[in-house]
Amino acid sequence: MTITQLQYVLAVAEYKNFTLAAEKCFVTQPTLSMQIQKVEEELSVQIFDRSKKPIQLTDIGHKIVAQAKNIVSESDRIRDIVDQEKGFIGGEFRIGIIPTVMPTLLPMFLNNFIRKYPKVKLLIEELNTDEIIKKLNSGHLDAAIAATPLQEDNLKEIVLYYEPFVAYVPNSFSPSSESEIEVTDLNQDDILLLRDGHCFREGIINLCNISGAHSNRFRIESGSFETLVRLADEGLGITLLPYLHTMDLPERAKSNLRQFKDPKPSREISLIFPKNELKKHIIDALRSTIGGVVKGAVTFHNVKIISPRPQK
Repeated sequence: MTITQLQYVLAVAEYKNFTLAAEKCFVTQPTLSMQIQKVEEELSVQIFDRSKKPIQLTDIGHKIVAQAKNIVSESDRIRDIVDQEKGFIGGEFRIGIIPTVMPTLLPMFLNNFIRKYPKVKLLIEELNTDEIIKKLNSGHLDAAIAATPLQEDNLKEIVLYYEPFVAYVPNSFSPSSESEIEVTDLNQDDILLLRDGHCFREGIINLCNISGAHSNRFRIESGSFETLVRLADEGLGITLLPYLHTMDLPERAKSNLRQFKDPKPSREISLIFPKNELKKHIIDALRSTIGGVVKGAVTFHNVKIISPRPQK
């Protein structure tokens, strides 16, 4: 059997459909089906139960797919070894970034990176944390930038920076005349939250110990900090922002910002990638570039890391 044949097997296992798998592999459906049949004939087993809709793996098929993932991954590592030996940093690199990091961090480093490494083709996706974990584990992403710790067994995390939470508190809700506040100064029922699915929302819930009983005077499903700030300006509540999101606020709006006292509640932003460390030379280049641009903007050390995961 060949690496290509194993890639076809993995595609059908993922998409549970021969036609869709063929499209993703850029081959015709008859070609893909024939190659998978050859593998089954060579092994004298059925990998897929074609009688079920969608197509399912057989018991032995699950074991074969698990091993096929290892084999395909190790074959990719050979290319990495050769590239690193030659000092070549290039090729396609797929990276996911969570929505609350993308608009602030990406403009800071992207131009520098593509100038320094013109042979790397970055494919960037905005994804929530659960989508990122799924795509990293399935091999559809090479790396990601997200709030950590995630404590995923198959993933490595390298901290890029710590980003404090900052309260946006209009005068009508001001809990204190001091420039620095405590979490206990905030009224839970006044806090405007991002919609479900955002790890920053979970961070705020964990920070402020907001329970299911938390109920504002209205319900909003928004993924936009800008919307929350505008609602706060209208006297409808207060909100919390990541530090980098506060830097581009108008001067008038900055007067509503309140920093937390040390240790500042913060989120940990990391570069995460599979433990097989494929394309490690590009990961290292990305880490170096981002580190070079954020060290002057985010230099907080006395921080308390707030978990980005729902608390059980």
